[in-house]
Amino acid sequence: MLRLVRAEMSSIKKQATLAKFFSSKKRSVEEEKSHEPAKKLHSDPIGAGSGSPSSSPPLATGSSDAGSVKVETSATSTGENTKAGTPTLPDSDEPAKRAVAATKGDPAKLGASAPKDSKILYAEMCNVFNEIEGTSSRLQIVKLCGDFLYSVLLKARKDIVPITYLLINKLGPDYQPGLELGLGEGLLMKTISESCGKSLQQIKARYRELGDLGRIAQEARAVQPTMFKPKPLTTGEVFSNLQAIARSQGKDSQLRKVQLIKRMLTACQGLEAKFLIRSLESKLRIGLAEKSVLVALSKALLTYEHNGKEPSSELVDTAEQKIRDAFCQVPNYQIVIETALEHGIMELDKHCVLTPGIPLKPMLAKPSKSISEVLDRFQGQRFTCEYKYDGERAQVHLLPDGSMRIYSRNGENMTERYPEIRISDFIADPARTHTLILDCEAVAWDKEKNTILPFQVLSTRKRKGVAVEDVKVRVCLFAFDILCYNDEPLITRPLAERRACLERALVPVPGELQLASEVTTMSLDELQHYLDQAVRDCCEGLMVKILEGEESHYEPSKRSRNWLKLKKDYLQGVGDSLDLCVLGAYYGRGKRTGTYGGFLLGCYNQDSGEYETCCKIGTGFSEEMLQTLFDRLSPTAIPTPKAFYVHSESAPPDVWFEPTLLFEVLTADLSLSPVYKAGTSSYGKGISLRFPRFIRLRDDKTPEEATSSEQVVEFYESQSHVS
Repeated sequence: MLRLVRAEMSSIKKQATLAKFFSSKKRSVEEEKSHEPAKKLHSDPIGAGSGSPSSSPPLATGSSDAGSVKVETSATSTGENTKAGTPTLPDSDEPAKRAVAATKGDPAKLGASAPKDSKILYAEMCNVFNEIEGTSSRLQIVKLCGDFLYSVLLKARKDIVPITYLLINKLGPDYQPGLELGLGEGLLMKTISESCGKSLQQIKARYRELGDLGRIAQEARAVQPTMFKPKPLTTGEVFSNLQAIARSQGKDSQLRKVQLIKRMLTACQGLEAKFLIRSLESKLRIGLAEKSVLVALSKALLTYEHNGKEPSSELVDTAEQKIRDAFCQVPNYQIVIETALEHGIMELDKHCVLTPGIPLKPMLAKPSKSISEVLDRFQGQRFTCEYKYDGERAQVHLLPDGSMRIYSRNGENMTERYPEIRISDFIADPARTHTLILDCEAVAWDKEKNTILPFQVLSTRKRKGVAVEDVKVRVCLFAFDILCYNDEPLITRPLAERRACLERALVPVPGELQLASEVTTMSLDELQHYLDQAVRDCCEGLMVKILEGEESHYEPSKRSRNWLKLKKDYLQGVGDSLDLCVLGAYYGRGKRTGTYGGFLLGCYNQDSGEYETCCKIGTGFSEEMLQTLFDRLSPTAIPTPKAFYVHSESAPPDVWFEPTLLFEVLTADLSLSPVYKAGTSSYGKGISLRFPRFIRLRDDKTPEEATSSEQVVEFYESQSHVS
């Protein structure tokens, strides 16, 4: 009896202990959930997504709030005090923080009136992508995109910024480092194979047939059985994970990237795999250009601002111009969108202004074929002529803390490429000058002979990790414009005023920083003499600019007729060189055996995002250059042309390449051709270059900055025998 009582007591004690354990466990889980740090990417310009945390490597989750900006206190912040999904401006982007603060609104309240927490499924975006892909009308594409963005504003305003970046297939501003995916086709093929139950040989064979990894992934996912229905992907999850992939560095980074891609692919349904893989390739190939997205965004914001009422066409046109101008000065969608939501799209020009540390899109010049053409264009107006230096565009920013940044023409931060340059050494009045933005040309310089060296010499400098003691090719900065001084934008001032300000702000030092050589004249003979002098001084020619009045204002991102470039070599033919993308190559023969003997080049269609072939080139190359090109292009060879290459089947190259390299090319003239495809939409036939000649490589430009199809059409139509 006593043993039975003891056994019963022992059983009761065990049950009480177990109950206490599970109760304690439940409380700890609940507390952990309530205090769990937000899963986020440190230093992301935008945090986005929503969902629950998952095991390592996690699908980055959380719900972004475009109406809220939080600044991290350190790059190693653990995120305990960060609200899940709150977009952050990285510590390295202090100028962007100042730009947001300059809106004079309270960024923390920007999303206060937004709808309740909601999600935009990735499937919704993929359906829009699919509709756009099947549409050729640009107006219809803009409408589809605008309607979708407006629905996002209504349903989940917090997601408008990451969704805008997904539409243009970017992960943040161009000037932000570490936002390039850098995924090769081989890695993506392997990931599709492992995720979708197909052998690598099957994937490669299918790729040779289709040439589209997105479609292959879609097909493979469609026939792959799943035990459990996966949780639907949201746009926020996809955007955050793309950022995580781009930022993954160091040991085992490839493994982490592959695991993140696999997790997303496993969750894909229907069209999602197709467009996810294309986004990972950094090419959506649906005919959606960034300028179309910008127009669609302006219409969506304006309609949202007017509570769904259809605005007048005049108001729409004004809004488009406002958002274009704002983006040219502050090329950061987060800042532009947040400012428009806070103050209204019509007030963008008052709040989105030049900010030192954020590169603006540079002004460009139109080509001119003769001195008489220049005189006809500027008849009755004062104009100035500056040397056109053969170097690399350099936008120099002095920040309030005394630090300096140098940006390329496409917004790339190349400060570390020029460690020997310190703009503070050339400030005339350091005590009164705390910020400025200069437009300059960085030119290779021979310090012994005090002369300019060719661009090819400058291109031999390393682009990253350059130490001052290792610099062999010195540079001289030639400043020709000042765009901002002590936080005051100057781009709406006449050039004569800007030049006077430039002269007061700087103290030139020969061979280090000099003001661009210039002369103001209206004499044909003097202009011809100055052009000859520029060529003798190792320059390309002249830049001719209106000096006074509204036409002399600095127009960011615009190729303006108020700036004309007059190059000695280009006075015949089309008046300018073209920068064309290398799409393929032909094996060399005779002396060129073992290298490529010719190359297939194409221009870039900014409306469709396609490369259109326009010539085959084989002249202007030295043997050394051909070997360099062979070594450089061989690793980028692909088995079939990209789906976004518009070409003829009649003369295919021996090898196709990824679009990575631009050639600067001269041509005698342009003509219509049944073989080449540039500008086909304008004439039915394509436009080709006759007698093209290689000049140099354009490493300072991205493939998307190639001469546009529209420019090729303009060059063709400007020829006297055509006009």
